[in-house]
Amino acid sequence: MESTGDSFPVLDMAKLAAGDERPQAMALLRDACENWGFFELVNHGVSLELMDEVERLTKAHYVERREEKFRDFAREALATKRPDELAEVDWESTFFLRHLPVSDVSYTPGMDDDYKAAMGEFGKAVEKLAETMLELMDENLGLEKGYLKAAFRGSEGLPTLGTKVSSYPPCSRPELVKGLRAHTDAGGVILLFQDDRVSGLQLLKDGRWVDVPPMKHAIVVNLGDQLEVITNGKYKSVLHRVVAQVDGNRMSIASFYNPGADAVIYPAPALVKANEEEEEEDKEIEVYPKFVFEDYMKLYIEKKFEAKEPRFKAMKAMETLNAHPISTT
Repeated sequence: MESTGDSFPVLDMAKLAAGDERPQAMALLRDACENWGFFELVNHGVSLELMDEVERLTKAHYVERREEKFRDFAREALATKRPDELAEVDWESTFFLRHLPVSDVSYTPGMDDDYKAAMGEFGKAVEKLAETMLELMDENLGLEKGYLKAAFRGSEGLPTLGTKVSSYPPCSRPELVKGLRAHTDAGGVILLFQDDRVSGLQLLKDGRWVDVPPMKHAIVVNLGDQLEVITNGKYKSVLHRVVAQVDGNRMSIASFYNPGADAVIYPAPALVKANEEEEEEDKEIEVYPKFVFEDYMKLYIEKKFEAKEPRFKAMKAMETLNAHPISTT
C-alpha cells in the first residue's frame, strides 16, 4: 500500500512504529514530506468506530442544519454572479471547532450532545496522532526528539488545534466554480478525514494537479507553511484545491495542529547549518524568516489564495527578534 515511483504516498503507521520494515517506511515518510507535502496514513491508531460515528453524525448534521441554507446560497450565486465573480467563490458549507488551547466544542450551537461528544473525542485522537507524526519528522530531519512539538508551544505551553468541518455539495456548473480555491495551509500539520466515496481534493506536483485518492478509514496528512519555515525549506507546504463535483456531497474534516498564537517561528539552527554544509562554500544560503505565528496568520487571512512566497518576504521584512534556542524539556 506504500508509494512507489510517482504513485500517491500511502504510509502504514504500524511499519513506522517498529519492525524490520521500519527503515523503508521512514524513507517513504522522508520522500513524502520532502517531495509531496502530502501523504495518506493507514493503521494510524484513531478508532475506526469513532471515525464511522463522526462521519455518520457529520453527514446527518449537514442535512438537518446546513443543507437548506447552502441551497439558498447556491441558487443565488449561480443566478446573480458573473463568471469572474464565481471564480472567487468557494462551493462549500463549513463550520469550525476549537480543541486547543481551550475547547469550544461543548458550546458550539446546532450540535447535539452525541455529535459534541464524538467531535471532542476525535479532537483528542488527532492531537495524539499529530504529535506522533512530529516526533517521526524530528527523527527524519535529524532533530532532537521533541523539537517540533516544542517549536509549536506558545506562552501557555500548548499548540492551537482546530477542526474545519466542510461539506462540498453537488455543483451543476463545476466549470465556473471551485469547491475550494488553490492555497497552501498556514499552519503546521493538517490531518484530514475525507469522504471515501466522493473525490475532489487535488495537490499541485511538478506542475500538474494530482488527485488525493479517497480511501476508507485513511487519514490524509499535509504540511503547512510553518513546517516549511522551521525546516528552512527541506519540507514544503504544497498548493492544493477542491474541485467541485456534479454528483455526491464530499465530507471533509480537517484538523489543524498549529503553533500557539504567540509562538516564535524560525528555522531550526541545525537544519540551517546542515544546508550550509551541503552547499558550495561560496553560495549564500537563504534562511527563512523569524516571526510570531499570530502575525503570520493576520497576513495569511488577507492573502490565503495568493502565493506563499510574498508572505514569507513580508515576514522577513518585519523580522526584528533575535534568534534563541527552543527548549525541548
